[in-house]
Amino acid sequence: MSTFTQERVPDPAGLRRALDERGYLADPGLVTALFLALRLPQPLLLEGEAGVGKTEAAKALADVLGGPLVRLQCYDGLDAAEALYEWNHARQLLGIRLAESRGERLAEADLFTEEYLLRRPVLTALTHPGPEPAVLLIDEIDRADDDFEAFLLEVLAEAAVTIPEVGTIRAVVPPVVVLTSNRTRDLHDALKRRCLYHWIDYPDPERLVRDRPPPGAGDLGGTRGGDLGGGTAAAHPGDPEGPGDRREHRLARGARPARRTAAGRRGRRGDPGHTAEVPGGPGTGAGTRPGVAGGQRP
Repeated sequence: MSTFTQERVPDPAGLRRALDERGYLADPGLVTALFLALRLPQPLLLEGEAGVGKTEAAKALADVLGGPLVRLQCYDGLDAAEALYEWNHARQLLGIRLAESRGERLAEADLFTEEYLLRRPVLTALTHPGPEPAVLLIDEIDRADDDFEAFLLEVLAEAAVTIPEVGTIRAVVPPVVVLTSNRTRDLHDALKRRCLYHWIDYPDPERLVRDRPPPGAGDLGGTRGGDLGGGTAAAHPGDPEGPGDRREHRLARGARPARRTAAGRRGRRGDPGHTAEVPGGPGTGAGTRPGVAGGQRP
């Protein structure tokens, strides 16, 4: 862990407070895994069901450290040209034309330098100057091919990449690497051996209510938190008979809102022999009344 990171995250308790201030609710196991990924440092593999907060954990960690979040979304067919680097062929052609117009001759090595590199997410994270480290998020690694996993081994083990025409590029400030997986397939053992591991499960409902009560719930015994704390809910401003309007109560009980039928339309035109059905509204008292045209009071 660098001096900068030690000042930002001195201990697991400080990391948990920082995550909580940014709206991310982390359990002690996840906090410990994130802290060890910073302290060792070592890549962290997060697995869990979709929607448990794996990607958000990396985003919150980048916010805590103050560095950029560099995200690589994996998919079937992802290769090094889209993850690591690509040569800027248009710029190389312009360089050749410019040299010809000046009567100069370019060597092949002059066209394959870092000046002509297009940096993709992995190389962008490795070349981040610091002082705060970048967070490299390799999202849904299980969607990529086995060949892409093999390509990542050098990055995960040494925070470096080898480009044949340039050589090995090592990170001055190693990035914090977070990999996520929904476990749609098994990852290779060689990749797992290079990473710390943590499984993120759905949070416990009791801990959610205790640590992060719903907005406006207060002590869970007030007017808006009556369902959670046993309090009495306040009446809706438009309905003196109880909380919410009648349509909401009808939907909550599983009933469908009233629909105007052909008979109702005839009743609205003044036919006393039919029943008019008019949807009720807040405080209107309108409803189904036999023998009343248009739902009006007799």
